[in-house]
Amino acid sequence: MNYLRTAMLLAGLTALFMGVGYLIGGATGATIALIIAAGMNMFSYWNSDRMVLSMHGAQEVDARAAPDLYAMVQNLAQRAGLPMPRVYIMDNPQPNAFATGRNPQHAAVAVTSGLLNTMPREEIAGVIAHELGHIRNHDTLTMTITATIAGAISMLAQFGLFFGGNRDSNNGMGIIGTIAMVILAPIAAMLVQMAISRTREYAADRAGAEITGEPMWLASGLQRLENAAHQIPNESAEYNPATAHMFIVNPLSGQRMDNLFSTHPATENRIAALQALAAQMGGSRARWTQPQAAPAQGHSPGSSHGPWGSGARRGPWG
Repeated sequence: MNYLRTAMLLAGLTALFMGVGYLIGGATGATIALIIAAGMNMFSYWNSDRMVLSMHGAQEVDARAAPDLYAMVQNLAQRAGLPMPRVYIMDNPQPNAFATGRNPQHAAVAVTSGLLNTMPREEIAGVIAHELGHIRNHDTLTMTITATIAGAISMLAQFGLFFGGNRDSNNGMGIIGTIAMVILAPIAAMLVQMAISRTREYAADRAGAEITGEPMWLASGLQRLENAAHQIPNESAEYNPATAHMFIVNPLSGQRMDNLFSTHPATENRIAALQALAAQMGGSRARWTQPQAAPAQGHSPGSSHGPWGSGARRGPWG
């Protein structure tokens, strides 16, 4: 159902894009719009991962620079049946994370220093598994295409303001129609983009829970991340708000309302879905108590053993 809904939303976004092109230049305008979108998507396909990682100052690490983090990602990737992604750390006090890359063979997982310094090992594993779920579901490419088309719609709408539509066609848009298109088309594109993002978050939550086998690790981590997002600013995300939908929780406002203007589902709804999944899986996975607010940066939570292996050394987060 999630895949069907995503496909329908993408089709709607593409139709909106073509419609704006038609209103501006008729059939020719729609064709030109399609060519522009194809070029933008090709550029995004090959370069979007490097662009977004650079925006957030992410630095790649290996097994020598961050041994425990690297080993955790490696073991979880094996459990997910994925190639080893590149691993990045962002020097950012807000605990958060995202995945990027055009396909599982060219993927990257980026986590903030705040995540490593303030969260228990189990919750870090839950967050990383969620991001690997995005990679396994090819969400990183889907969201890149979505953001590119949404941006192209806004660009075309601005062109419409200057050209006033195709006066030689019978569309009869006129000045009022042009103004309405300039205002409404980008809003409609934004709403569809957000709806796609929220759909993919639920799917990645489930995939991440299945990868670790412990849904409550992610549930607990989501609550801690939500608490921290209200308290700790994410300056790079504030400078680049178009990338907010990529993070596991909203890095900008931490809204708790699951509404049309939120890039993420409400955290309590995501936790409820994970609790239901834990109940289906049975056993201790269903037992969980809500965590308190994130501890101060520099806290070193104790090491614990997860299903990816035991006896691991404590890493750069403690």
